[in-house]
Amino acid sequence: MCFFYSFTIELFKEVVTTTKEELYKELSDAIVSCKKDQVLAAVEKARGELEAPEIIENGLAAGMNEVGTLFERGKLFLPHVMMAAEAMQAGVDELKDDMPEASEKAAAVIVNGTVEGDVHDIGKAIVSTMLQTSGFEVYDIGRDAPVADFIAKIKETDANMVGISALMTTTLQGQKEVIEALEEEGLRDKVKVMVGGAPATNAWAKKIGADCYAENATEAVSKAKELLL
Repeated sequence: MCFFYSFTIELFKEVVTTTKEELYKELSDAIVSCKKDQVLAAVEKARGELEAPEIIENGLAAGMNEVGTLFERGKLFLPHVMMAAEAMQAGVDELKDDMPEASEKAAAVIVNGTVEGDVHDIGKAIVSTMLQTSGFEVYDIGRDAPVADFIAKIKETDANMVGISALMTTTLQGQKEVIEALEEEGLRDKVKVMVGGAPATNAWAKKIGADCYAENATEAVSKAKELLL
């Protein structure tokens, strides 16, 4: 009897897990389809079963990562990427009321951007969204951002942290240049530095003097909380 009960519980857990994975896949596939109506339908279906951060990170963001991979392989083109990004934004907007409420005063101010010469925006945009919904005040300066833009926005907002994204090996050096500029401006001691992007690693972060490396949006939120809260 005990064996049967235990077996039933384990089977139930497996079914629940499978259901979650199926919802994640539906959300991801909807993003890859580049169709806003499919994304909104998948989000509406998932809302009853998943928390909003799960939907964004494990479903929508996973789909955008797949879109980025397909774009790099030449299987999707820029118009598709733009449509997928627009569809994801619509999905995120639909979930805003479901996100955990941030405190009245933002936990900290973060400037986030992709370095000059790098036009990739998807991963960085996801990080900005997740940081913002986690209670941080985020200023996203976009892609292909010169070092001067990072410094200017940090000064303007009195930022506590800067997120520096680079998605190509050829632009990775831009992260080091931003850190050097912070040092030259006398800002390095008051501004934490987080780096990310496909070619970045923990070893690279240590080499250039960054405070941390984040592999994905969830980790970016975790590292920001560790360093700032």
